[in-house]
Amino acid sequence: MSYLTQKTIKKNVTFSGVALHSGVNVNVTIKPADPNFGIVFKRVDLNSNNLVYPNFMNVTNTSLNTTIENEFGVKVSTIEHLMGALFGLGIDNALIEIDNEEVPILDGSAKEFIEKIILTGIDVSDQPIKIIKINNEIKYSEGERFISAKPSTLTLDIDFELKYSNPLIGNQRNVVKVYEDDLTDVFNSRTFCLYEDIELIKKNGLAKGGSLENAIVVKDKEILNPEGLRNDKEFVNHKILDCIGDLYTAGFRIVASINCSRGGHYLTNKLLRKIFQNKDNFSIIEIKEKNLPHTLINKTLLRSIA
Repeated sequence: MSYLTQKTIKKNVTFSGVALHSGVNVNVTIKPADPNFGIVFKRVDLNSNNLVYPNFMNVTNTSLNTTIENEFGVKVSTIEHLMGALFGLGIDNALIEIDNEEVPILDGSAKEFIEKIILTGIDVSDQPIKIIKINNEIKYSEGERFISAKPSTLTLDIDFELKYSNPLIGNQRNVVKVYEDDLTDVFNSRTFCLYEDIELIKKNGLAKGGSLENAIVVKDKEILNPEGLRNDKEFVNHKILDCIGDLYTAGFRIVASINCSRGGHYLTNKLLRKIFQNKDNFSIIEIKEKNLPHTLINKTLLRSIA
């Protein structure tokens, strides 16, 4: 079996749960797809114009989640954790049927997505994958917030730093090699918020489905979740998960060195838009077995989570 050929899932797999922001119950079924199909969302609660493509140009909202929208105004929101799971497992092709506007939050991480997809099985085709290789250094910044992408030799490195005034979160930084490291902690890390922000978020009509079952809540120097944190860097690791999922809206997995400080969905989308403004900034390369190291799918991760 080659890890450098396109992959899909072996059979249908369904996830059900509450949507974080709308609070409604949602069902998502991921279905196998042929090589070169890509990742496509289908709103099965609608009878027409219901295909939505997770492309960075279709991102219309990056406030607290990533929302994509087609030309008919049909949306799918909070796609980032599922997209991160598909990226991490090397899934190139899948039809994702969803019966509402927002992907269920599950436990606030990508853990359940990854575990159930692994149990379902991954089908490997004989068609080579394609990657996006960054050719020039590209940077986007607003004030002290920035994100950059530099050329890299056959890897995707993410160096992410977050800075919070909250004394418990404080400053956290982690550096990961996405195609080489065991990313269990990244994919298991949950979304989080400050206790004092909850009222404002709900006044804005968001987080209607939020609870201690699907988000870490921090109040001063205390974690309100009884079980505490899953890992020492869960806050920044969740930001890295979001970044991986948002990067997959480029259409293919990326080879680059990413450096980000105080970033999120907004900055990652701005970076992708800036990269693709100029065709000299990137190359889309079809990968043959001899062109890359042994993996663009993390076998250590698969063993550790399965």
